[in-house]
Amino acid sequence: MEQLTPHDVWVLASSALVLVMTPGLALFYGGLVRVRSVVNMMLFSISAMGVVGVLWILVGYGMSSFAAGEGGWAGNPAADLGLLHTDPAEFIGLGFGSTFAMIATALISGAIADRVGLGSWVIFAGLWATLVYFPVAAWVWGGGWIQNLGTALGTPEVIDWAGGTAVHINAGAAALALALVAGKRTGFAPGSHRPHSLPLVTIGAALLWFGWIGFNAGAADTPGTAGLILVNTIGAPAAAILGWLATDRLRGKKPSVVGATSGAVAGLVAITPACADLAPLWALLLGLLAGAICALAIDWKYRLGFDDSLDVVGLHLVAGVLGTLYLGFFASEGRGLLVGGDAGLLLVQTISVLGVMLYSFVVSLAIAGAVRALTGLRVPPRMEQLGIDATAHGEDAYALDVAPSLPAATARR
Repeated sequence: MEQLTPHDVWVLASSALVLVMTPGLALFYGGLVRVRSVVNMMLFSISAMGVVGVLWILVGYGMSSFAAGEGGWAGNPAADLGLLHTDPAEFIGLGFGSTFAMIATALISGAIADRVGLGSWVIFAGLWATLVYFPVAAWVWGGGWIQNLGTALGTPEVIDWAGGTAVHINAGAAALALALVAGKRTGFAPGSHRPHSLPLVTIGAALLWFGWIGFNAGAADTPGTAGLILVNTIGAPAAAILGWLATDRLRGKKPSVVGATSGAVAGLVAITPACADLAPLWALLLGLLAGAICALAIDWKYRLGFDDSLDVVGLHLVAGVLGTLYLGFFASEGRGLLVGGDAGLLLVQTISVLGVMLYSFVVSLAIAGAVRALTGLRVPPRMEQLGIDATAHGEDAYALDVAPSLPAATARR
């Protein structure tokens, strides 16, 4: 009887770690929005787990792999429709991959806080996962054109260990498209929509960092690789916290919990594609740069006039691009331009970034436009003003019972 290998056990554990990231994201995003839309915001993440989890089992796993050299732009979706043709030995990998699909889709929802209904989001999430995430995962990890770009051009192969392109650039470009179609929140301006719960933000960020160990190290199959990934997944976000706080201080802003936790996320995003291919000192520098650059990048939504509510673009797109291109300069084993003198890796990293960004943005824009035509996308202005939670979901994030007033005689005592 076939036995589980130590690697199988580690992938099972990593699947659990990555799975908890999406509820962690729900807490992180939930803390960042106003109190009257917390339930709606958290439901976006949880509903993404539902719709994407089902779609991944039905068609996503097959679409993410060019099995036996078959399949077109989106792998081979007929390979395992309904798991009819999937070898049970692949089930561990199938489950691990589902957790990536869930979190990648849920990330996008931060761009549309306070103004989009749950039904519209669920339709968008299902279409986006099917038409964008599954095909791009096939390109990057399933034998597609990005994975084989180096062979075609005679350069080193593209490096994307855990999803700089497939997850973060992909979701960030989609978030930009969806935010543009959804339009701005009522009263959109700097400082107009303050986070309602910094403890929730901190707990959510902690769960994300906790799960990110499995996210980055789940595919590691040697102690050396796993150890390097662990150190880099701790070091880069730690440096990014410092980079973000220092940048805020230098431009006259007060240090904040939102800034520190956002810095950690920026560092985690940046190290995602690079965690197995950078020496720790270069990973620290990457984290420092990610924290500083993303701290500046999130303000550009006001200058450019688009309402990315929770800075998915400024964090995930910007840090994803930074981490992926950074490998072109500093990748280990002499593959980077500044450590080995070869520009080939930088070339293919750039092509992969541009290819995923363009495809995700254009297709996401079309999906968002179709959903808007079908559902209106946004909730009515009155619902947005009163709060989506009570009007659309019949729930409040905090059901606080206020004690009745004491009788006057009792009060005097």
